[in-house]
Amino acid sequence: MIIFIDLVLHRPKVYRHVLFNEINQETVNIQHLLWKLVFAYLLLDSYRSLLLRGTHEHSSLVLVTMKVLIHVLSTNLAFIFAFAIAAKGLLNEVSRKREILLGILISSYFKMFLLAMLVWEFPVSVIFIIDIIVLTSNSMALKVMTESTTSRCMAVCLIAHTVRFLVGHIFEPTTFFPRFGSLVYLSSSFRIL
Repeated sequence: MIIFIDLVLHRPKVYRHVLFNEINQETVNIQHLLWKLVFAYLLLDSYRSLLLRGTHEHSSLVLVTMKVLIHVLSTNLAFIFAFAIAAKGLLNEVSRKREILLGILISSYFKMFLLAMLVWEFPVSVIFIIDIIVLTSNSMALKVMTESTTSRCMAVCLIAHTVRFLVGHIFEPTTFFPRFGSLVYLSSSFRIL
């Protein structure tokens, strides 16, 4: 429990402990763990996509499933490619691809909080807050694994998450942009007052 609390607080020592001590080559089958994490990550991302889609659409189950599958696969492929290109450009890190991917998947543990939306009703903005926390957690894991500066790791993760966000809105626009536009309009009208 203390390790989980320290992970939430983004403590580098705990990330180092989880990524290097708990998951080592002798005790854990890395390939098996990687496939499990990819499956869980895609499953949680599919649920996120369904939450953003809303319940106003009355399509067939097959059509909704295909849309979600295309959305999840396209956004995550864009994320992986953008992350790889940004990491190569900013961090010069190409030797430990599998370990870094494993670290990114493990540090995306905050996606589990989407499951709370099964029980309690939250506004859509909570999904974007979870995405921001996942971004910071990913950058902390990348910093621990590459021993690079925080700004470079944050830039790599920010580029990858921005590409993922934009590709997601190309394939499936949500109501976030109109809501964001209305917030900008409200903030500008408060400046006039």
